[in-house]
Parts: sequence; C-alpha cells; structure tokens
Amino acid sequence: MKNLLFILLIAFSTSCGSSEPSPSGDGSATPVAPQTPLTDEQLMDVVEKQTFKYFWDFAEPNSKLARERYHPDGNYPDNDSNIVTTGGSGFGLMSIVAAVSRNYVPRNEAVSRLNTIANFLENADRFHGAWPHWMDGNTGRVKPFGTKDNGGDLVETAFLCEGIICVREFFKNGSPEEQALAQKFDALWKGVDWNWYRNGQNILYWHWSPNYAWEMNFPLEGYNECLVTYILASSSPTHTIPAEAYHQGWARNGGIVSSNTKYGIPLILKHNGAEQTGGPLFWAHYSYVGLDPTQLTDQYANYWDVNVNQTKINYKYCIENPKNFGGYGANYWGLTASYSRNTDGSIGYDAHMPSNDKGVISPTAAISSIVYTPAESLAAMRNFYENHSNLLWGPAGFYDAHSQHFGWSAKRYLAIDQGPMVVMIENYRSGLLWNLFMNAPEVRQGLVKLGFHSGKHGI
Repeated sequence: MKNLLFILLIAFSTSCGSSEPSPSGDGSATPVAPQTPLTDEQLMDVVEKQTFKYFWDFAEPNSKLARERYHPDGNYPDNDSNIVTTGGSGFGLMSIVAAVSRNYVPRNEAVSRLNTIANFLENADRFHGAWPHWMDGNTGRVKPFGTKDNGGDLVETAFLCEGIICVREFFKNGSPEEQALAQKFDALWKGVDWNWYRNGQNILYWHWSPNYAWEMNFPLEGYNECLVTYILASSSPTHTIPAEAYHQGWARNGGIVSSNTKYGIPLILKHNGAEQTGGPLFWAHYSYVGLDPTQLTDQYANYWDVNVNQTKINYKYCIENPKNFGGYGANYWGLTASYSRNTDGSIGYDAHMPSNDKGVISPTAAISSIVYTPAESLAAMRNFYENHSNLLWGPAGFYDAHSQHFGWSAKRYLAIDQGPMVVMIENYRSGLLWNLFMNAPEVRQGLVKLGFHSGKHGI
C-alpha cells in the first residue's frame, strides 16, 4: 500500500525554501567539547532543550504552530516559510508540555501560547473535523500537499490529537485559566469525525477532499506509522468507529502478522513495502510518542517487541554496512525518512531504511529510539554531539541529516523529525507524555474496545 513514505517522497522531491530572514537564537554556535565530558543526563538535557527551540523560538509567528521546515540560512526557494504542519504540530504540543515540566519555559508563557494555538486550530480549515496536512500559518487555510490532497488528512490529524490530548491531560486540574485551556483542547479533539473517514467500510481512509472526495484512495492498512489513528478513532466519544474496522482494515483479518526475521530478529508484523528488513524508523516513533508500547499487546503483537526489534535490525544493518559507507557503526547509525543527499550533492528528501540506504544518517532515527535502545542511542547522540557538531549542530539541535561518507550535512530542520527527539527523550527520562496519553479516559476505553492490554498502565 502507498502511505506517508511515498507521499513524502513526492512532496519533497525538490529543495524547500523562501526569502525570510533567519530568526535569531542563542545556541547556533557549534558546541565546544567540555573539559569533562557531559554525563548522559546532561547530554540528554542539552539535546532536549536545544531541539525544543524548533517549536518555541522558531515556531510560525502568527499561529505559533510548528513550521513544516526551518532553514536557518533563510533560503526558502518555494516561499513556504509560513506553512505549518499538522502532525509536526502535534509533536510540538507534546514538546511544550515537556518543556514546561523541565522549566525550559515559564508555565504562564506556555499557557498563553497554547491558547493562541487552540484559537488558530479552532478557526482553521477542517474537513469533517480533520485538519489538512499543511495549513497557511497566517490564514489557517489549507495548503495543498498535492493536487488531490487538499482536504482532511486523518493520519496527520491523529498525530496532532496525540498532542492535543496530552495538553488537555497536563492542564486539566490546574488553575482556572489552565482548566479553560484544557476545555478548548478537549473540544478540538472531540470535533474530529473519525467515522466519516471509513467511507462506509470497515477500514479508515487517509484523505478526503471537498473537490476530489475519496480519489486519493489510501486505505490505512498495517503495518506502518498509522496505528494511533485507529486507537484514537476507537477512543472518540463523539465519532467512534467499530472494532471491526481495526481488525478487518488495519490488521487485514490477521494478515498483518509476519514470520520474517532479519539478523535472527523477528519482524513480527508485515512492514508495508519493507517486509524483509523493516521500514524507516519513524514507524517506531510517530504513533508511540503518546501510545506507550511498554507491555502493550493485542492478538497480533507485543508492540514493545515490534519496535525494539525494528530498531535493532536498523542498528545491526548500519553495523554490517553492506554498502561500505564511511562512518557507519555502533555510534553512527539510524535510517529514517529525512532530508537526503541527491547524487549531484544537492538536498532532496528520501525514506531511508535498510532497503533504501543512501549513506545518509538522520539523527532523529537513533535519538528518538532512545526508549528502545538506550545504550546504542546514547552512543550515537554522544558521537553526533562531540565529534560531528561542526556539520550537525545548529540553533534547533541536530540538523536533519548527515553523511560522514560524503562530508555533507543538510543544515535544515523538519518538524516531524525534531519533535520525536524531544518527546522520546522526555519519555525515556520521565515517561511524562506516555503517562498523560495512556491515562486519558477515552484512550483507555478505546484500547480495551480493540482488545489491547497494557500491564504497565493497568489496561
């Protein structure tokens, strides 16, 4: 099945850009290695705090949502610096919650910004409750992601709702102002008509357009990054779906299960288009920034094992390094969708994975996997920071992509790559976003409805 991988490849086939001046920020300088190396905790704190700047210092100025991309050099050839991304903004909301808990930003300033965000989302274009993939940050109007992709995007909406629910849960018992904020976010989440996106069938569809209806025709079949879409659709108290849509649609009546192994490690589920070696690592991140895979099971899989195994296969592939790319190894690994290096040395976009290796390492791949492979992820993080900062470190943390083999770096950022780093580092340190999401009453009910169990969260 076609999915986000292939849509992204089309959308990013050219370089991105505008003429907006670069915002100032305190942290653009290459870090100087301290006399005494940072402890693991100090390193995680530095990376989490600096990466959070993407969503705070460099947010889209009007909406305060996450820009689709940020180019520190101010070069946006397509004049799209004001495009905000729905899914990346969901990760940004979770990042703001983490930043408040870490005292990176004052709580009252976060509440003010979140009110601006809620008001923008309330008035932005929605299509049967779902937001589009991209919006104009000035007007809230849809910015087509493709000719026929000019309506609701249910998967991006699901990633946004992960963040919306976490904000609501974090502030719902706070001051009167915070409780009012939580109510705004509660109304946003309950406005999504998940059931509409079944198109009358027992499966969810990715897109609906007021001009092209269901012509995009992307059914959400597993396995890829979309699991949380079904969890939220099941959890909705206003527009829920029947459990059959999950079992017949996503799980394909059990056809989602795989017996394939790589390096002796079971894949467990069939990775769409990457059945032999697993997909890009964002598949282990996007649904799981809120959905805690720890001790999470249903009749098809143990989702901790699914994600740990995919990550270990990706890691072992980089150590094996069958294409002999320079630098690959135990402290330099991680393949996922990100900016990429074209054969002529220009910047493009690609879905890197073992079956599509271009010699480009994406820091988000290893770093966002820290919950699954802490030792291996910290080794990569430390190597990136201490040995490659001249090409890799900038005003919003690690740049999106790097190739030691080619001596190249894409000195740009994408919301969908920066966000999971902040959130997963925080989940590793405290479990904050996992606990907020998994203890939302509707989420618990939705998981039970689909036959999930969580030993950790008592489901």
